[in-house]
Amino acid sequence: MGVNLKRIHHVAYRCKDAKETVEFYRRVLDMDFVLAIAEDEVPSTKEPDPYMHVFLDAGMGNVLAFFELPTREPMDRDRNTPEWVQHIAFEVEDLDALMAAKRKVEAEGLDVIGPTDHGIFKSIYFFDPNGHRLELAANTATPEQMKQLHDVAPAMLEEWSRTKRAPRHAAWLHENA
Repeated sequence: MGVNLKRIHHVAYRCKDAKETVEFYRRVLDMDFVLAIAEDEVPSTKEPDPYMHVFLDAGMGNVLAFFELPTREPMDRDRNTPEWVQHIAFEVEDLDALMAAKRKVEAEGLDVIGPTDHGIFKSIYFFDPNGHRLELAANTATPEQMKQLHDVAPAMLEEWSRTKRAPRHAAWLHENA
């Protein structure tokens, strides 16, 4: 019997300050604060390590969670990975919603990149108070485009694996943008 995944239960990241983080996501992205769990030891390892674990509703059953770890070294990002690589991407309804979100985020005094046209979606980028890069994306793809991308994905991966150079199978995504 195989693994039958239903969905992502939650995705967890570290935060500098749980209260500040919850307030940011509630205010900027209108997420509901679902629950908090606090312990003085790690349940899985029994290691003494006090933490606050907060959970936010990212829509449609998706949960974004954060850990505040006050006894650990201050958090930092992976300096060997460019800051544009690791990010949390959220889908918005359409391009109008994307532009309204951009105005709201900019009104918070945050720097926003975009909208950037990815061929099958447009997105904006900004950072949360912890330094996590966030993306809001509005889909623009047709079913035919998504089928074409799905069909060429295995060949693209095989070519990349051999050459470590960008395959041209889906170059149309950015060449016509």
